[in-house]
Parts: sequence; C-alpha cells; structure tokens
Amino acid sequence: MGHVHLRVADVPSTVEFYRDVLGMGLMAQLGPMAAFLSAGGYHHHIGGNTWESRGAQPAPPGSATLRHATIVVPDSDELERVAGRVGSSGQEPETRSDGVLVRDPSQNALLLATPKR
Repeated sequence: MGHVHLRVADVPSTVEFYRDVLGMGLMAQLGPMAAFLSAGGYHHHIGGNTWESRGAQPAPPGSATLRHATIVVPDSDELERVAGRVGSSGQEPETRSDGVLVRDPSQNALLLATPKR
C-alpha cells in the first residue's frame, strides 16, 4: 500500500507527532481539517483528517477498525532512535517480535518495523 488515511481527532497534534516525534515531513496541510506527511519527500504516506472524527474518541474495543498501520524504517538503529523519541514523548512503546507498537495522539496503532529480509 502506498499510503494510508487515518481518522484523527485533531490535526495539529497529529502533525506534531508524525513530524516531530516520528520524523516525517509535512507535505501539505488543509488547516485544521487534514494533513499529509511522508518520509523521503513522497507526496504523502500518511494522511490524517478530521472530516468525520474531529474531537472523537478512539473506537471502543470490539469495533471494526484498523488494527495497525506499519511504518518501515531503514534499519534497527533507526527503529531504536524513533522508538526512543516516542518514549521521550511520554508514551511507552510496546516491543513485539515484529517491531515496536506505538500510538498516535488519536490512538491509531502504528507498528514500527524494519524491512523483512
């Protein structure tokens, strides 16, 4: 999949997380309605919008929802750096056998992983 659009409760906190914590670049922003971020200058890999979710709480357990999106980082050193920044932002990253699970401010789950070899 080339990119994913996420329902978010708030665009500014979403931009802050994906840009300042994960290290993505802000490619475009439609005020408080949507933002598009990427790694490596692509037009966007992540889109976060409030079109149907401004101020919304995460979906309750048992709801049909995205389990997680995977963000592939170049190598284990970068995975450690990004997970460290997430930890420094006040969140406890969850180490798993397939990567590190983190959550954005709207509680969308993201699996940070290295390329499969």
